[in-house]
Amino acid sequence: MREFKYQQNKTLKTRIDESTRILSKHPDKIPIIIEKGGNDITIPDIDRTKYLCPDDLSVGQFVYVIRRRINLPPEKAMFIFIGSKNLLPPTSETMSTLYKDHKNKDGFLYINYFGENTYG
Repeated sequence: MREFKYQQNKTLKTRIDESTRILSKHPDKIPIIIEKGGNDITIPDIDRTKYLCPDDLSVGQFVYVIRRRINLPPEKAMFIFIGSKNLLPPTSETMSTLYKDHKNKDGFLYINYFGENTYG
């Protein structure tokens, strides 16, 4: 099970305290940590890894936000995988459903993104 860099750099208590603080200030938002998966060179790095997204946002809309954030051209494919189990979510799923089903014990939803050569 791969650990995210964010998890490696912050203690569990620090992460729990942070997600609790975020959720108390923004109860209608989902706290997300997104990182580029592995050593993928087919896709740009993202400038920040911590995001708050509306709970009614769909996975497809979230992917669009991330694509714009990394300036990914439309002809390039991008895939997101949820948590350490690398679940590929349906684009119609809401982020609140993903959060409810797959949030980490620290209160964050962890997401990896990859370029088109994910499966070789």
